[in-house]
Amino acid sequence: MSDISSAASVGDCTKPRTSLTEAEVEALVRGICFKTGPPRTVGAELEWLVHDGREPRLPVAPDRLQAAYAALRPLPLSSALTVEPGGQLELSSPPAASLMECVDTLRADLAAVRAVLDREGLALAGLGTDPWHPPRRFLHEPRYDAMEAHLDRAGPAGRAMMCTSASVQVCLDAGHEEPGPLGHGRRWRLAHTLGAVLVAAFANSPLLCGSPTGWRSTRQLLWTRIGPGRAGAPAPHAEPRAAWSRRVLDAPVMCVRRDDGPWEVPHGLTFREWTRTGTPTRADLDYHLSTLFPPVRPRGHLELRMIDAQPGEDGWIVPVAVTTALFDDLEAAESAYRVVKPLEERALSLPAPHNPLWTDAARDGLADPELREAAVACFTTALEALPRLGASDAVLDAVAAHLDRLVLRGRCPADDQLDRLRGTGRAHGKDTPA
Repeated sequence: MSDISSAASVGDCTKPRTSLTEAEVEALVRGICFKTGPPRTVGAELEWLVHDGREPRLPVAPDRLQAAYAALRPLPLSSALTVEPGGQLELSSPPAASLMECVDTLRADLAAVRAVLDREGLALAGLGTDPWHPPRRFLHEPRYDAMEAHLDRAGPAGRAMMCTSASVQVCLDAGHEEPGPLGHGRRWRLAHTLGAVLVAAFANSPLLCGSPTGWRSTRQLLWTRIGPGRAGAPAPHAEPRAAWSRRVLDAPVMCVRRDDGPWEVPHGLTFREWTRTGTPTRADLDYHLSTLFPPVRPRGHLELRMIDAQPGEDGWIVPVAVTTALFDDLEAAESAYRVVKPLEERALSLPAPHNPLWTDAARDGLADPELREAAVACFTTALEALPRLGASDAVLDAVAAHLDRLVLRGRCPADDQLDRLRGTGRAHGKDTPA
């Protein structure tokens, strides 16, 4: 991501280098990625495609995007506003003490952003993948050049992920340290099994370049194709700190940063090998962590990355509310854990997002009977819990409407897109390809 006002820092390459050992990397990862304590805060990161306000099929010229983003710089936002490689916008809320504080902050910031874009003739689209345009990079910086070169080795999915995808990411505290060998295991396991239910219930990316792909969440499919070392997750039943430390050390190094000129893109170098043969620093480790994209990413909190961007101005509120309720309300979390536990058998052979359960969720959405049953139970549980979290009537109504209109019928937002494409649905919405 690049900050709306200037390129975000990736570490000061001019400082004296102090290399890390393998043991130091493991200790740092264990300490910085999992922080214990009761759930207190919630945050969300909303990615949006940006298109022409009148004709979304028309490509938006880079200089037009640049002018619009320059107009956004003076806005006094509470959220961080950044730009993705393909020109997508992302709003990242500050940690909030409650669900409603998070929702209200993002709604106010989105209203301000939309007003500026509207004056520029542009609009935000809540779609998991761009249904109209092939990948086209808007940001040309050494790190994105290196990222593209690295991901190209695995095929075209990397460019599509960088430039044509958008998501709703929910950030929740890692939770209490639990007794027993798993430590954070219960909350970690819930995230990796409930994650498949969230993929299915909120799948909203059935199209690429104007055609159906055969998947309700093509965005999730793209993640599986950029490489398990890059986007895969540790096995959910393993002790989280040890499993994540191994994943970090064994993941391929995407690039080696340089003060000047192109960044080096090594072939097959893991971070573990780099500690044994080179001089990686703490800044290199921090950057390496930012290049790993599992569906559940530990960053001192848990970042749930598996949800497609949602249609409508406020569609994003539903996954944020449902996910927060199922994790942070103790009664709802216990119910959700019992609901999704039978699904673990379908998820044991491979870590998410490559296991059969996640594949079925991305391909079939809630047409899968077991995922539909789990989603109905989870949404019902969330609706019961949300008043205990102080949710407003508007939030409750939005979640209830998603349950009634889609989940109970075994549908997800992708099915609406497909119906409209085939001419079997209702009139086209703002976020739906015509």
